[in-house]
Amino acid sequence: MKLILHIWRQKSPAERGRMVRYEAGNLNPDMSMLEALDVLNEEMMAKGEEPVAFEHDCREGICGSCGFMINGVAHGPLRATTVCQLTLRHFKDGQEVYIEPWRARAFPIVKDLVVDRRAFDRIIASGGYITSPTGSATDGNAILVPKEAADRSMDAAACIGCGACVAACPNASAALFTAAKITHLGVLPQGQPERDRRALRMVVQHNVEGFGSCTNIGECEAVCPKEIKIEVIARMNHDYIAASRRRRL
Repeated sequence: MKLILHIWRQKSPAERGRMVRYEAGNLNPDMSMLEALDVLNEEMMAKGEEPVAFEHDCREGICGSCGFMINGVAHGPLRATTVCQLTLRHFKDGQEVYIEPWRARAFPIVKDLVVDRRAFDRIIASGGYITSPTGSATDGNAILVPKEAADRSMDAAACIGCGACVAACPNASAALFTAAKITHLGVLPQGQPERDRRALRMVVQHNVEGFGSCTNIGECEAVCPKEIKIEVIARMNHDYIAASRRRRL
């Protein structure tokens, strides 16, 4: 199998980038897109050329490290799938494929397909946690959690922080990511003591990082590899507004 890859190459944040055309041969339809880049990089290094820089880790769709635009779609054409899980079976032999990094002011390009996503880490650090006393773990049944709350929390906690929602949003908003991190703690009994502070701090940090505002277009939900629903954004807005009112009283 052969693909014509048009890949964004940029040596550093200070230099201008451009699309470069490559012919990737010796590919197998069962390969993932990342494995295809591995094959291309091996061929390039054998010629003494600099390989394409891209992020990856688990290659199982869990870690959220991988991610780039494929033909204008975050993570590619297959729904609920990360780049590392996307196989070449979904492309035609000889097809031209355009690969670009996430495009957002809050995600500056480091090199080629690698972007700096530390803004997500700072949002988490601002309030995406539950403080508890140190010591041995409490019994699993010590705090009863309603089934509905547990399900909502688990659905939101599925977010892997890949950044596809930001890349797909016309406003480059990270509302889906931030809302998922607020929701998966805020619906649990353990998260109630810090619910107000969490919502206020994380939304403020989202804005400080330079992400855009959510206008409910829904592109974030459409490209999320974990299919997190946009309803978590409504819950985040509710928590933020309620916390703001209580803070003024």
